[in-house]
Amino acid sequence: MGQTVLVCDDAIFMRTMITDILTQAGYEVIGEAESGAQAVERYRELRPDMVTMDIVMPDMGGIDAVREIVKADPDAKILMCSAMGQQALVVEAIQAGAKDFVVKPFQPSRVLEAVQRLLV
Repeated sequence: MGQTVLVCDDAIFMRTMITDILTQAGYEVIGEAESGAQAVERYRELRPDMVTMDIVMPDMGGIDAVREIVKADPDAKILMCSAMGQQALVVEAIQAGAKDFVVKPFQPSRVLEAVQRLLV
């Protein structure tokens, strides 16, 4: 069994794309979330090895979700996924506890590099 990942993004096509990249590389996507609140809930339920987290999501943004997850599990491995032009938010996400980030639209190789670094 591969390492487990929770994919959090409000856009279904992004969740599908990330899931495809990860499953083809041998990771097991054990859940998805389309809002920050759902991400926190699913993390508590599933305890994945890693989380991919969008920054802009409904009802609770990705950065607030990172804070909540890290509060519950200081060792959580969270990879932020942000669109171009959100650099200030990326810094805030890292300060909140995210371990790395990739910029959308992303190359599959860049996503896998970041995931491998986090799951060492």
